[in-house]
Amino acid sequence: MTANAVLMPVPPSQPNRQPPAQVSAMVRMIRESFAVVEPVAEDVARFFYGMLFSLAPATRELFPANMEVQRSRLLRALVHVVQMVDRPDDLVPFLRQLGRDHRKFGVVASHYEAVGTALLSSVRKYAGDAWTSDVERAWAEAYTIMARTMQEAANADESPAWWNGQVVGHQRLSWDLAVVRVQTEYPIPYRAGQYVSVETPQRPRLWRYLSPANGPREDGMMEFHVRSVEGGWVSRAIVGHAQIGDVWRIGPPMGRMGVDRTSGRDVLMVAGGTGVAPMRAMVDDMAQWGENPRVNLFVGGRTRADLYDLENLQRLAMANPWLTVVPALEADPGARGVEHGSLADVVTRYGSWNDRDVLVCGSPAMIRATVSRMLVAGTPLDRIKYDPFTLD
Repeated sequence: MTANAVLMPVPPSQPNRQPPAQVSAMVRMIRESFAVVEPVAEDVARFFYGMLFSLAPATRELFPANMEVQRSRLLRALVHVVQMVDRPDDLVPFLRQLGRDHRKFGVVASHYEAVGTALLSSVRKYAGDAWTSDVERAWAEAYTIMARTMQEAANADESPAWWNGQVVGHQRLSWDLAVVRVQTEYPIPYRAGQYVSVETPQRPRLWRYLSPANGPREDGMMEFHVRSVEGGWVSRAIVGHAQIGDVWRIGPPMGRMGVDRTSGRDVLMVAGGTGVAPMRAMVDDMAQWGENPRVNLFVGGRTRADLYDLENLQRLAMANPWLTVVPALEADPGARGVEHGSLADVVTRYGSWNDRDVLVCGSPAMIRATVSRMLVAGTPLDRIKYDPFTLD
């Protein structure tokens, strides 16, 4: 079966009637073939975009001139989807959010068809002997379901594709770190802990995901903590060149992190670097309630400078007895008043946390290390939440 036979047209939504054995086989084939191409993923991404722009030349205008960031973002999205392909309760909400978010690019139905054909062609080219007609069918059927989910969510969303916001504050805390405050024309309906995509006038058509560091406010004020990362076109522009009066475009909220105050479980938060931003937003939002679950917040970095928001968090803890803040440093053995070691070391030193809802945010390496160690320590996987997009 060819890719086009499955992808054209996208059928109407129907419940998945496949027996579990067929679903398991589809998942297995997708993962096994992706494992073959993952070592050459950058080549796959280059071929994908070349094929996409050949099939649908108009899509080139949707992307920035420099495609380096976009290629890496595609790879992270693919890895995330492949990891969740057999977890529909996690994957479907993610795809719905992605579909709503893609409205800001001007994506239309025909683009999904071109993306699907380019994706399958790219995996086929680099999968070699691992690519069979059954594998192609598995990828095509999976992509059809994904595209349909995204399109339905986009079509059903009546909110704006983006909101405008004006920079009203830019505080540079160090050479590579800035706190930026943006006030939107209308309040954005995000939940504390979610992230949004932003486009700045310094980097048009380059969108970066940022997490607000405060809960939703009626005046539309949002605070962002931005660290300049190596090769980060947008983050470096924000830290070094954002100006008061700049107008940002802010996309729809995404992400599944949040505190479920009805679960009856206490909460563990683990934050590395600027990953503290969504944690502070959730704590900020919880502070409006009289009663809350207990929250243990571990915030870490390599040196004391990485704990840039520690004083604010400690003030919040003093005012809210349900909050405990534990700072950790990995490369500053002489520091006092902190735990020493990586966040993965420090958090698991305190126990398995198997009775907690666990939220993790930081660099991809920090998330991988922390989640892996917690699973070994006995934390149930279904209690751990983290979001995939954390860097430029």
